[in-house]
Amino acid sequence: MKYNIEINTDGKKYRLALIHSIVIEKSVELLADTATIVLPEAVLNKVLNFESKIKRGSSIKIELGYSSPLKTEFIGYVEQITNAGSSLEIKCEDELFVFRKQIADKVFKTTTVKDIANYLISQVNSNYKVICDYDLGYEKFVIHQATAYDVLKKLREELRCNIYFKSETNELHIHAPYKDKGGSVKYSMQKNIESSSLEYKKAIDKKFEITVESIDKKGKVQSIKSGTTGGDSITIKVGAMNAGDLKRIADAELSRRSFDGYEGSFDAWLIPYVEPTYSAQITDNDYPDKKGTYYVTAVKTEFSDAGGKRTINLGIKLANG
Repeated sequence: MKYNIEINTDGKKYRLALIHSIVIEKSVELLADTATIVLPEAVLNKVLNFESKIKRGSSIKIELGYSSPLKTEFIGYVEQITNAGSSLEIKCEDELFVFRKQIADKVFKTTTVKDIANYLISQVNSNYKVICDYDLGYEKFVIHQATAYDVLKKLREELRCNIYFKSETNELHIHAPYKDKGGSVKYSMQKNIESSSLEYKKAIDKKFEITVESIDKKGKVQSIKSGTTGGDSITIKVGAMNAGDLKRIADAELSRRSFDGYEGSFDAWLIPYVEPTYSAQITDNDYPDKKGTYYVTAVKTEFSDAGGKRTINLGIKLANG
């Protein structure tokens, strides 16, 4: 088990030589990826002093693995450093940290998600690019006393879309749910799944009625429904949008909840590498008919002296094989 943690503060690079644990959390259902590094507060009764070397806004890169070359698991910024009992915690956030910047108020009339994102980029860093394939339209969208992060969070909550930043290409990505595909991995109940809380459920037993509500520019409420009347009721409230886009949101939410297949999570090791948007094939020699490929929605990676572990959450079923 090896790690490499590099921190850049005011142009000076530092490397952490001693850690207690690392936890990295990534999810398509959360706006930003996070990492928490726990350090001992003292070594050989000597208090560690990081104030001059690590501070809020310092850039950080975390690499993990069993042997060289190590895999880059996280790139971002230090959000805060806190004392937790007899240890120090360095809490980090990915590239979306730079979007925690106050932006100018603006009222959009008949705009799109892509236009809103491009406005945020113009306020944060004009060198960034927007990659958006989920160009839903708003009849009206208001930004008032908000950070760029606040606006992205609102878009994520209303549209259920995938929003993330690719630091290597300076790209802000906005994609329809489950349409953005990463790599692929294979897991077997008998080989590389350490423990599992997965449950296999039938779509016929999962009945939902999804309602998406919107208030138009005239103050009139319109709603679109998708699913089964009498099923578990779920309501999503969004800004002023047309009926077609409301239907797209409702149908996407219904497909996220209704399918034959596994629900839940399982624990595996650091290898194979996996992250949200990956396709994970799950096989079980005892139940070959339950073989399927699923969309990975969240991955929690834990690293310490006890070993390396990933907890993988599954979303919709992509294929039977």
